Amino acid sequence: MAIKLFGFTIAREEEKIDKRNQEFMTPVSDDGATTIQSSGIQAGGYFGTYLDMDATAKSESDLITRYREAAAYSDCSTAVDEIVTEAIASVDDDVVVKINLDKLDIPDDIKDTIENEFNKILELLEFNNKAHDIFRRWYIDGRLYYQKIIDMKNPKRGIVELMQIDPRKIRKVKEIKKEKDVNSGIDIVKDIKEFFIYNEKGINYNPNYSFSTTANQGIRISPDAVAFVPSGMMDLEKNVVLGYLHKSIKAVNQLKMMEDALVIYRLARAPERRIFYIDVGNLPKIKAEQYLKDIMARYRNKIVYDSSTGEIRDDRKFMSLLEDFWLPRREGGRGTEITTLPGGENLGQIEDINYFQTKLYQALNVPLSRMQAQSGISFGRATEITRDELKFAKFVGRLRKKFNILFNDILKTQLLLKGVLTDKDWESIKEKIQYKYAQDQYFDEMKSAENYRNQIDLLNMITPYVGTYFSQRFVMKDVLRMSDKEIQIMKTEIEQEPAPQPINTEQPGNPQQ
Repeated sequence: MAIKLFGFTIAREEEKIDKRNQEFMTPVSDDGATTIQSSGIQAGGYFGTYLDMDATAKSESDLITRYREAAAYSDCSTAVDEIVTEAIASVDDDVVVKINLDKLDIPDDIKDTIENEFNKILELLEFNNKAHDIFRRWYIDGRLYYQKIIDMKNPKRGIVELMQIDPRKIRKVKEIKKEKDVNSGIDIVKDIKEFFIYNEKGINYNPNYSFSTTANQGIRISPDAVAFVPSGMMDLEKNVVLGYLHKSIKAVNQLKMMEDALVIYRLARAPERRIFYIDVGNLPKIKAEQYLKDIMARYRNKIVYDSSTGEIRDDRKFMSLLEDFWLPRREGGRGTEITTLPGGENLGQIEDINYFQTKLYQALNVPLSRMQAQSGISFGRATEITRDELKFAKFVGRLRKKFNILFNDILKTQLLLKGVLTDKDWESIKEKIQYKYAQDQYFDEMKSAENYRNQIDLLNMITPYVGTYFSQRFVMKDVLRMSDKEIQIMKTEIEQEPAPQPINTEQPGNPQQ
């Protein structure tokens, strides 16, 4: 079986299935890769794309910047931290994530080797220390890139280093070669090449870019040399990977505008101001204005305390909207008068702010009860969990499934380089590999205790039928939910332990009759 890694082919390549004149359409991309078409030897097209989503971003790089700006907003940052904390639990005495190979039908020594290689990958990622930061970065940007560095002189050492790549400087590209069918005249897909384009200065999104004319815009990288983890959300019109914060951008902008408007309104309406009506008699307009200014200068002295020097000074400045109003009044009307303009009376109403804040939390799938300061924590049974919490738990579970692509990608490269598995073997087992994340200790203990209680109750009910209708192995696997490895461990420990002593149910002072 041939192994293709980092652009090289190891061993003899097996015969490929002839798909000529069968594929007539461009494959749908689910990872946001830009599709280019080539004809013959020379490659043409572009690797950039133009994006304009509600005038918020002109490119994928700008879109990532918008996500980061939204995540920096206080309410959005709090909600993101709640999601990341739920997905990545900080448990001091346990690793953040473990690999589960119980569903694999392979020898135990190979399972142990895979577990050891997975632990090495966690060490390369420094995942136990940086898991929260890595997951948060992936959640905000909507994509994650890591370069796999190997020893070219000795590839069997496996991956020696994993370097994170700025997602704004790299782009996945699919180059599709098509030829016209002689009989039907339809363009038939002949070959598909995938690679990454990297530019230290950032990807230049120019729709007129061509690989053959502007080779210095970026370098090609073999797809096996980069671990790429997309969010799984796509803009089907633009073929761009969207982040999980995409639907929260509008809510964040609306909330920020409402808060700014509330502050401006309070500043403008909060103070109580006076209105001075000055009698100017029959003075001409110019003299009347001069007379009004003299009156203002005479009676309007602004005493200011300077905290830096400790002095009090008379600071005369031009009148602003937050100060008193001076209005002239002609002869024949009422004389000089001073009235009061009341301040705002509904400054405490923030229902509109709460509305947009709720919309933001709903856009991020965070339960509102978690974001309310006066809401307490209920440590009840798992059956008492609310619907919102159940939906949130499922959402976090989906996030973990998408993030597991990072582990699968790197683990595949590691196992192939070290010769543990072949490419064909990996394809047969990759869907059966599972990852178990650490949980918060208290909730995990409560859930485990409740599960054990239910299992023991069910075990007491089914015990009379063991050996008649049910086997012991069935009870251990389907009732007690034990894996094959756990069953073997339990059997070994039971054989090594002494026989259990009967439990004394007699009460002190009450001998059995």
